[in-house]
Amino acid sequence: MYSLTKKSGFSLIRLLPLILFIAIVFYLFYPGMNDNNDVKDHATLREKIEQSGKIKVGMSVIVPWAMRNEQGDWIGYEIDVAEKFAADNGLIIEWVPTQWDGIIAGLLANRFDVIIGGMTITETRSKQVDFTNPYTKSKVQMVANSELTNKLETIAEYNNPKVRIAVRRGANTVDVAKKHFPDSTLLYFDDEPQSEQTVINGQAEAFVSTAPVPEFAVLKSPEKLFLPFPLEPLGYSEEGIAIRKNESDMLAWLNAWIAEQQESGWLAERHAYWFNTLDWVE
Repeated sequence: MYSLTKKSGFSLIRLLPLILFIAIVFYLFYPGMNDNNDVKDHATLREKIEQSGKIKVGMSVIVPWAMRNEQGDWIGYEIDVAEKFAADNGLIIEWVPTQWDGIIAGLLANRFDVIIGGMTITETRSKQVDFTNPYTKSKVQMVANSELTNKLETIAEYNNPKVRIAVRRGANTVDVAKKHFPDSTLLYFDDEPQSEQTVINGQAEAFVSTAPVPEFAVLKSPEKLFLPFPLEPLGYSEEGIAIRKNESDMLAWLNAWIAEQQESGWLAERHAYWFNTLDWVE
């Protein structure tokens, strides 16, 4: 058997510099061995969106923020906001409908690029994601079952363990309900229609939501529902677009666009249409 020994005049040790040189050449010039050659892996979120021409938008169904019409098309205030941003920047949208209580997890798992879905800016959420500057403000209201509550009209009367208050799981309104009604029994649901129907059916005394959901609920079922504190909102919330942490380029892009739309009056006009009228119902 042939042996690579010193006697044969051949030594592996002498080949080490050559082997090392070949390895360095492959590392520097062979694309598959050097991640630094893959520009996309190191591009910012904004660069990736601009290069692909597409933005993935995470959202959740809530009237009148985002919903489907009879033709199956997405409509609503947040739909208008996302479509306007996309149109202004030459992008197409890929909608990613997501359950509200899992929407931040979906963003962090890279299922979509942004959350444009009426998300209230809170300290807790800001520890997980970055928010743009607020682009809208909403009031939080309660709607109640007229018969079950005998039309009680003070916060103190609803702060009772016997009073069941429906809330949307994962929404900021949960915190508002806990703040004003710490002794009440909270019932958690995945969406607003479930909460509303529970109150109509008499399985809960009231539900808490952002406007205009409570007002619309009363308009649809005036014989069943009423607003206990029509002139006294339980609170206010400011909404922003959410993105993953450390995407300063994307954040600046979105904030600049929001500032432009606020200055032009477009955001105010769209908000008034969806929240202060029922013209869109038809």
